Amino acid sequence: MGALDEGHFDLELENGVKLSSLELGFEQEPDALAIEDAVKVLLQGLGEDINREGIKKTPHRVAKALREGTKGYTQNVKDIVEGALFPEAGVDHGIGHAGGAGGLVIVRDLDLFSYCQSCLLPFQVKFHVGYVPAGQRVLGLSKFSRVAEVFSKRFQNPQRLADEVCSALQHGIKPAGVAVILQCSHLHFPNLESAFLDPNHQGWVKALVSSGAGVFENENADIWSDLLSLLRFRGINVDKTHIKDYAERCWCPSMSSSSSKHSSKIESANQGMVAAVVSILRSLGEDPLREELLGTPRRFVKWLMNFENSIIDMKLNGFAFGRMDLLKPNGEVSCSNEHIHSELNLSFWSQCEHHLLPFHGVVHIGYFCAEGLNPIGKSLLQSIVHFYGFKLQVQERLNRQIAETVSSLLGGDVIVVVEASHTCMIARGIEKFGSSTATIAVLGRFSTDHSARAMFLQNIPKTTFDG
Repeated sequence: MGALDEGHFDLELENGVKLSSLELGFEQEPDALAIEDAVKVLLQGLGEDINREGIKKTPHRVAKALREGTKGYTQNVKDIVEGALFPEAGVDHGIGHAGGAGGLVIVRDLDLFSYCQSCLLPFQVKFHVGYVPAGQRVLGLSKFSRVAEVFSKRFQNPQRLADEVCSALQHGIKPAGVAVILQCSHLHFPNLESAFLDPNHQGWVKALVSSGAGVFENENADIWSDLLSLLRFRGINVDKTHIKDYAERCWCPSMSSSSSKHSSKIESANQGMVAAVVSILRSLGEDPLREELLGTPRRFVKWLMNFENSIIDMKLNGFAFGRMDLLKPNGEVSCSNEHIHSELNLSFWSQCEHHLLPFHGVVHIGYFCAEGLNPIGKSLLQSIVHFYGFKLQVQERLNRQIAETVSSLLGGDVIVVVEASHTCMIARGIEKFGSSTATIAVLGRFSTDHSARAMFLQNIPKTTFDG
């Protein structure tokens, strides 16, 4: 549970990392250009035309997002801390660490994101920190988030992130002690095969980790009880904070045993694409030879290949397009007493073609069905959703394509709603945690019949996307 060694952070606090050249615009910086070239290699490896609209500026957008999302490599913790230490004469004249002056200070519920060092996908972090001031000085509260961001905006795993933030704060402000608690959520993105075969796929992997220094170094110290009680008071479940046998393989889905079953695919991955990912890591200020990153380029390429056009096309070979005959069990056809049939919460997983970041959510489909007719099979609708999901996409196009395909099967009267959470809404400068996007497509009678639309929409259940 302890933080990292002091020597590492003395160097971090004193030197930081040199900032990128300010004389050049972003588009002209050598590192940015190298990232853009590498992204072009990845897109071409997926069989994409890098000059088509929607993709043409993707290398620039990806480079900009990655530079923003990993800017912690260029930031100096010392500058953040030294400018925000304020004198507070009473902090050393209290009645002890448990209360009164000089007692515990907690900052809760700070939302952060970081990039997983094992697969390069972003993960979400709920950050809580407690410290006991000393030396007659306190740190400005906003600076806890700033310091945490320096380390979260690097390639990380949860325990490493907690240790680095804790150690930086302990050595930077020299309090009596610091404790850091992280609630982390990693998107468990299925591969194409498991998405079709496992309708109950669990979308998130979670980790709850902690790190302590000074009076918090002993995890059995009474002050931990005070900290955890104040977190529970706000409804924060930290009963399993002290995970003694935490291991990275239990965190990142790409390191799980099920992912390892297809190791041959990793070995046969396009070597040019793997080299491109290595180039991106190096351009962002990381060492691709760092032990934790050695297998990362191949794992990322393996995941990215889920969106290869040729593989996706083969998955639809068995689909028969055109109007389907929906018959009664005895073979008769009836067009009377129609009702709206709904298939709700069909899961989907996709990849934003603008930023090469995942988005995921659910699809709701409604259509008119005459009484006594057999509705279209849910499995077929789910297959259509996966077919269009496992591509480089934008949500608006995904919605339209699903609606048009289902309409061709059912005769035209279709309504489709797509609800999604977009990683690009948190893993870039905008950082809007908890946001979601809904789109709707209406065809045939649904485009003119307001009451039919309203009837379908009011049946859509509340959906939660956050980890």
